Amino acid sequence: MTCSLQTLWGAGGLLCLGLLVFQSAVHTGEAGVLTEVQSGPLYRVINRSLSISCNTSGFRDANAKQEFQFRIHKVGHPLRDLQIISTNDVGFTYNFYRKRVMKNEITVAHVAPTSVLFTIKKLEESDDGEYECFVVNSEKSFYGTYAAKTTVKVIGDSLTISSPDTAPLSLNEGDMLTLTCQASTNTVQHTHLSVTWYLHREKEDSARPIISLDKDFILIPGEAFEGRYQSGLIALDKVGAATYRLKIAKLELSDSGRIYCQAQEWIQDPDRSWFSILQKDAQATTLNVKAKGLVLDKGSLSVRMSVQQATLQEGQELAISCSVDTDNPAGQFFSVAWLRDSVELAKVGPTGVLSIGPEYSIREKGGELRATRTRDRDHQLILRPVRTQDQGEYRCRAWPEDRGPDGAFTQGAAQESSPLPVTISATASGLSVEMVKTDVGVDEGDVLRLTCKVNGVKGQLSVSWQHSASRATQSSRNVITLSREGVVEPGVDFGERNITAMRPATDTFTLVLDEATRSDAGVYQCVVSEWTVGSNGKISATNSQSQSGTVAVTPLESSLKVTLKSRGNIATIGEDVELVCRVQGPRLPMTLTWTLQRSGASSPDSILTLRSNGAIAWWGDQRRFQIKTTVLEKAADHTLIINGASSGEAGLYQCQVSVFLEKSHRRMPPSNLLAVMVNNPVSKLSLTSSPAVRENINADVELKCSAVKTTSAVSRLSVSWLVDRPAENSRLILTSDHDAVVTFGAQGELSDAQRISMKRGEGRSFELTIRKARIRDGGTYRCVVAEWLQDSRGQWYELSSVNKTTVLEIMEAASDLGVGEKEQQMMTVEGNDLELNCTLTSGGSDPSLLYTFTWFYTGPDPVLNKRPLVKLDYSGLLRYPESQELLGLQGRLRLSRPTRNNFHLGIKRAQVEDSGTYQCQVEQYQLDHQGSWQQKTLVNSGPVTLAVKATEINLAVAREDAKLNTTGPQHFTVPCNITAKSSQSSTLQVTWFWQQHSGSERLPIFMVYRNSTLQDRSGKGERLRFEHPAPNRFSLTVSKPVPEDGGLYFCEVEEWLLSPSRGWRKVAAEVSGELSVSVSTEEETGFSVGTLPGVLAGFIVCLLLVVVLLVLKIRRGRVAKKPADSLWADEPLKERLGADA
Repeated sequence: MTCSLQTLWGAGGLLCLGLLVFQSAVHTGEAGVLTEVQSGPLYRVINRSLSISCNTSGFRDANAKQEFQFRIHKVGHPLRDLQIISTNDVGFTYNFYRKRVMKNEITVAHVAPTSVLFTIKKLEESDDGEYECFVVNSEKSFYGTYAAKTTVKVIGDSLTISSPDTAPLSLNEGDMLTLTCQASTNTVQHTHLSVTWYLHREKEDSARPIISLDKDFILIPGEAFEGRYQSGLIALDKVGAATYRLKIAKLELSDSGRIYCQAQEWIQDPDRSWFSILQKDAQATTLNVKAKGLVLDKGSLSVRMSVQQATLQEGQELAISCSVDTDNPAGQFFSVAWLRDSVELAKVGPTGVLSIGPEYSIREKGGELRATRTRDRDHQLILRPVRTQDQGEYRCRAWPEDRGPDGAFTQGAAQESSPLPVTISATASGLSVEMVKTDVGVDEGDVLRLTCKVNGVKGQLSVSWQHSASRATQSSRNVITLSREGVVEPGVDFGERNITAMRPATDTFTLVLDEATRSDAGVYQCVVSEWTVGSNGKISATNSQSQSGTVAVTPLESSLKVTLKSRGNIATIGEDVELVCRVQGPRLPMTLTWTLQRSGASSPDSILTLRSNGAIAWWGDQRRFQIKTTVLEKAADHTLIINGASSGEAGLYQCQVSVFLEKSHRRMPPSNLLAVMVNNPVSKLSLTSSPAVRENINADVELKCSAVKTTSAVSRLSVSWLVDRPAENSRLILTSDHDAVVTFGAQGELSDAQRISMKRGEGRSFELTIRKARIRDGGTYRCVVAEWLQDSRGQWYELSSVNKTTVLEIMEAASDLGVGEKEQQMMTVEGNDLELNCTLTSGGSDPSLLYTFTWFYTGPDPVLNKRPLVKLDYSGLLRYPESQELLGLQGRLRLSRPTRNNFHLGIKRAQVEDSGTYQCQVEQYQLDHQGSWQQKTLVNSGPVTLAVKATEINLAVAREDAKLNTTGPQHFTVPCNITAKSSQSSTLQVTWFWQQHSGSERLPIFMVYRNSTLQDRSGKGERLRFEHPAPNRFSLTVSKPVPEDGGLYFCEVEEWLLSPSRGWRKVAAEVSGELSVSVSTEEETGFSVGTLPGVLAGFIVCLLLVVVLLVLKIRRGRVAKKPADSLWADEPLKERLGADA
């Protein structure tokens, strides 16, 4: 279907618009293009990789390869994008990313024809932003979503992992292995850690997982260790906040190799899937598991213990002997250990190497403890001087050691001696020890300070600080000692701690332990020893006294408080805002992170991170913020200054603290949320406009609205024009934003955009122009103006709007519609085309008015009274009222509008039945105040009486007779020329006939039907050629004729006319003149009287030639000849084709 303004009047545009709407409605039923990426924000770690998948669907060819482009919108510059990479355009990349793309640090690759994977191998801080995947349209039309966006947040690397057990280990088969590692993270976002212990055997390419604690806190054994885990021989325990302990109860030879732990940090993406953002390995421990040799039978070993004196006084010597009896002592190795109350004091190994327990290590270094092998089977422990705390029940334990080929020893079954009690009484001395505070409380991470005082000092003093978990615990560990010479030596478990022992005064000893931990809680004992010079001139400890006190450690989560406050958290755009994060508690190495949760965001954004070494990592716009720190006596204030606050800095602020304690990060409870509100300045905008305007219809209307006062001289203004009418909602006409870009309202009509415009005048005025005003343009017009200011970021923001109204009244003019009323008489012949004219004499020039045209028909038969024939309404809809009697006539009608005021009704191939009276009715419509089209007036044209006469028979064919003599090789043509037709719309049918002579039967030789179908009736059509050089000229040519082709030729023409009511009918038939043709061969004389030259000289010459030819002919005539086949068939035309053939 086509739309034409000439054929469908001015409403044809509406018809085309309706078709477009219909096609759009059909199109929306189809699946459009859909482009998708992973939902954001995606948190990824700096210097790690980033991958974004992007796929598209909905193209007509689902398997066609699509091309993709990736862009980034930087934080703080959302309207500016940087082109990163394209799958098909090497010139797409901006210079900012070109080097990284050329080095394949940034790639994009197809994983399917409609899917790609975008990868950044090493993230930089500047990669933070909003990424857009755009698919290049490969089709002619656009329909669907061709771009998708996701946000990427680049965060810092705060994962730490370490292992204190890095020294190589050599253990025997069946021994227990215990290893620990510390893993922690300081990431602000909510993350989970998973820890896995690996065994990397020699000559194996990859490590095998032993056991792991996954991100969901589920223990998962490795495939090779699952059986031992199910038997309880392998365990992984989380001890404390960041310590992970691996236990293997019985080592196997296959456990040899490098054992290490690996930590992974996981974050949950918005699609609810978990993603590993970071992975680190601790230093490995090399383990050598030796094969277990044969051990001696229990019955072959016995242990005996003896002491020289079981009751001693403080300061005397305690000597304990241990003897081992065996059946085969030669070449046998043993280990011997001494125990007091089940606590090992000392041990002599198979090679005679002495090792001291932690409780007596300091006394062994001070010369108070000695242990030696006196003979092959005898060992002795000497403790001098003894102290009261040395009393107790002593045992001796021994076990055989089997030495393997590699020199390593394998431990056999142990045997113990019978217990022997030893009593030690204190000697008379004036030495006394007193703890200054017996109950001490300290915050975790703070400094633990213990003091003890002594009285009655006679000689030199040394002090030893001991620690036990509780008073019920028999074993204790040495914390630190201060010798009489002032040498400080920490205990084994405190060697890496910041600890010291001091003697600030003669009678005072102080223990100082930094960064107290929860395991430091318990009972502390201050043991003071007095040293005197004996008669032999040697100095020795003659007396010792002790006093204990209890230490309670308050957990850091309870002692460290983080609060956030501000003196002014409500600001106007452009003002500075200060937020103070106060951290109260122990002074520990800590990391402080500021976050901002903006309205509508799914997760908070990191602003900055202040590390313990003073380094600052900025994650937001550094120009927007400053940080300063004030250290107080028991707290620290960290102040975040927002410079020139804008709406982008509004939201919920929070500070988060993590401390570094016990070689790991521990995240503390965050501060309270503090809302920062950034308000716009109060608008000072004021407007002026005319309260009412009256104009005539079709006049140009100007409505003016001016700003008389603004908030700032550099502000910009946006304006919206709206109209209010009774019983209607407010309708937006157009808007002009602060960049002066004009946009028409969605509810406006296409014609309004052509008539209505707006311009900005001098002095910040706005003029709305309505051209050719219509009645429906009346109403209350509102000019809504908003002032825009620019914040410190360069972003424009809107202040509250102000509006003014103007009432527009459109006055209607009286209708002057007129149409030609003169009666008309028309006459035509059946089959001709004709046009009936309906002319507007006045009132047709107003473009705001629409018209409906209806043609009526009244037939000569009383049955056919006045009926609507065709109607074109004001909306452009063309309708044919249903009428069975008029169906044939309606199918031949054509409606056109050659000029604005002329409407023609065309009738194709007029028939006699079309005769009657025709009349045109014109209705004028205009829009009312509600926007509805209402009829304004109606007029009728004068009647047109049409008379269609039947077709007169005027068919005429050229009837001149002619003669033609020709020889065989020469062809001849039988013309058939029509000199007149009864009707121009008639169709001709032509038939050529042949007669041997006048009076013989007429035989049809060739026919041309009215539908242009050709038929050869002679049977020798290869010698016939039909031509139709002109509408009324036909010809039939006979090539290579023979004598039998001679005879009379003529054509018969039939004239046919199509009638809607009677179908095809033959109107007339005429026969042309006859063409007499004589055909001779080359041997025969081809001349005749009519063809001899008129010149006598030529006749004589030719006569001689003829005589010669006749003689030759007579001679050849004696030979009998077979007659040639005639061109024409002897059978007559049996039947004419039917009327519709």
